[in-house]
Amino acid sequence: MTPRASGNGAPEDRARGNRASQDRASEDRASEEGGGLTLLPAVDVAGGKAVRLVQGAAGTETDYGEPLQAALAWQAAGAQWLHLVDLDAAFGRGSNAELLASVVGRLDIAVELSGGIRDDASLAAALATGCTRVNVGTAALENPDWVRSAIAEHGDKIAVGLDVRGTRLAARGWTREGGPLDEALDRLDADGCARYVVTDINKDGTLAGPNLDLLRHVCARTTRPVIASGGVSSLADLKALAGLVPDGVEGAIVGKALYAGAFTLEEALRAVAV
Repeated sequence: MTPRASGNGAPEDRARGNRASQDRASEDRASEEGGGLTLLPAVDVAGGKAVRLVQGAAGTETDYGEPLQAALAWQAAGAQWLHLVDLDAAFGRGSNAELLASVVGRLDIAVELSGGIRDDASLAAALATGCTRVNVGTAALENPDWVRSAIAEHGDKIAVGLDVRGTRLAARGWTREGGPLDEALDRLDADGCARYVVTDINKDGTLAGPNLDLLRHVCARTTRPVIASGGVSSLADLKALAGLVPDGVEGAIVGKALYAGAFTLEEALRAVAV
């Protein structure tokens, strides 16, 4: 089930001006959002299709059609941000880089790009798409010196994904142990990380509700803004996350609930409006 787009997709040549337009949009967003919870509809891509996984496990994909049509539909529905993920790159089994670059180039909204960004080449390719920021995951655990350098060079264009199972982190598409959450947080804070994307793996794709205690824990340990991911199933869940904005939760990634029709993006945006 692909969300319906409004038919107002941008022409192909818009890609050349995409970085500038997204940067301007990003600069204006703080005043537009009025301090409320930012929603980031998710488009996860595997095998060239928009999919959703259950608890991040390969082989649990549900196919939701063409990534571009999904992205355009969320833009038409009022999204100001999109969370775009290359699952094949995250799992180390391939790449959808060219497709994701084309999607970014067709959008007028800010994009957070994620999946398989682990070295200079993959980071440069991701930033070259014109995305507003990238979400680095595995590399923050396996190559902390490189991540420290990337943060120093690119500042708030780098967010770090903290994928959590209990009190431990996971890496490589959530298939490998990544060490204690608190140790990584302390190190990344010291490195100057600007933002964290916190995913409760056990909640992701389950429609079981977000892990509010985990988010409170992370927010209590860092002064950096947090994007919540995993488990959103209802407008009540979004309102609960909006209640954590004073603690440091800046936004929420929403995926399966939107695709499954639990609520519309328009309803979600109204629910968290200040």
